[in-house]
Amino acid sequence: MAADRRTVIENGAIATVDAHGTEYASGYVVLAGTRIESLGAGAAPAGLENVVRRIDATGHLVTPGLVNTHHHFYQWITRGLATDHNLFDWLVALYPVWARIDEPMVHAAARGSLAMMARGGVTTTMDHHYVFPRGTGDLSATIIGAARDMGIRFTLARGSMDRGEKDGGLPPDFAVETLDDALAATEETVRRHHDASFDAMTQVAVAPCSPFSVSTELMRYGAELARRLGVRLHTHGSETVEEEKFCHELFGRGPTDYFESTGWLGEDVWMAHCVHMNDSDIAAFARTGTGVAHCPSSNARLAAGIARVPDMLAAGVPVGLGVDGTASNESGELHTELRNALLVNRLGPHRETALNARRALRLGTYGGAQVLGRASEIGSLEPGKLADLVLWRMDTLAHASIADPVTALVLGAPAPITASFVNGDQIVKNGSLLTADEDEIARRTRTEARRLAGIAAHA
Repeated sequence: MAADRRTVIENGAIATVDAHGTEYASGYVVLAGTRIESLGAGAAPAGLENVVRRIDATGHLVTPGLVNTHHHFYQWITRGLATDHNLFDWLVALYPVWARIDEPMVHAAARGSLAMMARGGVTTTMDHHYVFPRGTGDLSATIIGAARDMGIRFTLARGSMDRGEKDGGLPPDFAVETLDDALAATEETVRRHHDASFDAMTQVAVAPCSPFSVSTELMRYGAELARRLGVRLHTHGSETVEEEKFCHELFGRGPTDYFESTGWLGEDVWMAHCVHMNDSDIAAFARTGTGVAHCPSSNARLAAGIARVPDMLAAGVPVGLGVDGTASNESGELHTELRNALLVNRLGPHRETALNARRALRLGTYGGAQVLGRASEIGSLEPGKLADLVLWRMDTLAHASIADPVTALVLGAPAPITASFVNGDQIVKNGSLLTADEDEIARRTRTEARRLAGIAAHA
């Protein structure tokens, strides 16, 4: 949207998720071009020029767009497999299938993952892609192109694996890269695609997969590469008790101590899961500013455990929410993670004080922006920030009698989305994508899922 053209949203409840938790029972938001120009209680200021659209948000809650901090798009075409496995057994079952992916499969899976998130209120997402079979084309460019076409703000976490079965890892040897190839391809992806500007739609992070699929050299050199190029770092960490045991057996120390020894703690780092963290681990994350992508549904699906999110937040650890791959979270939606984060954490030792609805919403918005290093740009509704926001309908049968709109959003049924904006451009209208054909995406993902299953069965 041109910088001098304005959209005015009026008469809706607003949860800004700013530092003060400011909310308006009935207020307005003015978008000018790609930015939020103003917002407040009551009616929008009179005399605004170049207003091209007015939206009556009566009966709606307006929030920042949701920010997804951990995902694996390619898994969209392997949903519903190995449903009763723990993480390591699940990986052993699925790595041989994933190793057969090709560019058309990855493109279809990315579009499926992106579409499901966009129609559910996600305006910024990431993809941790680490499976690069030889001779399958430029998968990074394919994924980035799919996000660009969908109109979602995006971080590609360019993953890698170089520890195959012969080196004591879980992936089959034909599914991993060499150390040099992984580093070179990651650097090339950063140089070609990373945009460091304020309103960037595409960024790239350096993201070796996990301690049990990556050599110590790739971890260490990957961290050095990221800092030389000025980009963020991402990996899996402390997800299961089996991983804890693996790290002690292989490295003689737990995951957090291992990460610190390889340069993988810092304000430019975020890790997925972090379920099995002791007090000293949490203190190390807080001391270094290392972020966490909390994935409650995936953690439950794989029986990994309950992450100590209340303790992390109390210590000052940045925490956001993640869908995780849809082979371990078949819904592929982030707004359900608001509810699940609250409910799952109340099963832990903090019980009813673990999280409330507003803290859950903060995890899915501002917390995610912190974790991705973009808290000055997105994650809250404030003048000067990017115009990424969602209008959730709260006057339906499912929500109209819930006393508080934020509670309705977090604990109620999934709320219909009337409008979702990224950079001031509307990408969802009345629950449907404006940037893609959902039926065509569904057909293509079904076709590619069946093709992959056939190839894997005859491998």
